[in-house]
Amino acid sequence: VFAGNKSDVIVAIATPTATVAANYSKDIPIVFSAVSDPIGANLLTDMNKPDKNITGTSDEVQVDKIIELAQKIDPEMKKLGFLYNPGEANSVTNLEKAKKYCKEHGLELIEKSGTNVSELQTAISVLCDEADAIFAPNDNTVASSMAPLVETANKKKIPVYTGADSMVKDGGFATVGISYTDLGHETAKMVDQILKGEKVENIPVKVFNTDLSTYVNKKTMEALGIELPDEVKNDKKFILIEE
Repeated sequence: VFAGNKSDVIVAIATPTATVAANYSKDIPIVFSAVSDPIGANLLTDMNKPDKNITGTSDEVQVDKIIELAQKIDPEMKKLGFLYNPGEANSVTNLEKAKKYCKEHGLELIEKSGTNVSELQTAISVLCDEADAIFAPNDNTVASSMAPLVETANKKKIPVYTGADSMVKDGGFATVGISYTDLGHETAKMVDQILKGEKVENIPVKVFNTDLSTYVNKKTMEALGIELPDEVKNDKKFILIEE
């Protein structure tokens, strides 16, 4: 539709949408938002000098810091479940990061996947029986199914750590990450630059991986019966979501 309307720029949110939009980048500048691994998704080959008429903002998932948070909250954690859709490039990238971290820190990683809510429901049921905690990256398929997935995990008292604060707002237990409001503002600035005549190749991809906060869902925490250690709840970047 946007291509047919000869839009001046196309904004694509998340990896699957950006991948589709990339088909039209020859004629129309593309600005993506919230893509964890732009190079892995074949959107471009140089983050500092975008080379395919595509640029944008990257919400690189802080896999190491999220698992570190899980260990702070449960020092006895031995087995970590990983729930994802193997068809999403960003999730596969985060799986590899999780494997590396777990291998280096003596944790067992158990991975289960699904391509729809039914498959994911089966996968999380298995993980709840085999793992001490579950990690779900900012996977679009998982994110769209958070409510039923978390309901299953909460019943079995298994915390679900997520790759985005939005997934915590939707019921996930906790994460360490950026403010997506700030990411949205930066995306809008890029669009404005392009509309004012700036070349895409002169607008580097902005990776959001600093000024991180810890997000915890209060309702989920209470359902799990978890008491946060002082190290976590007294951190100045701690945010308790009470929605």
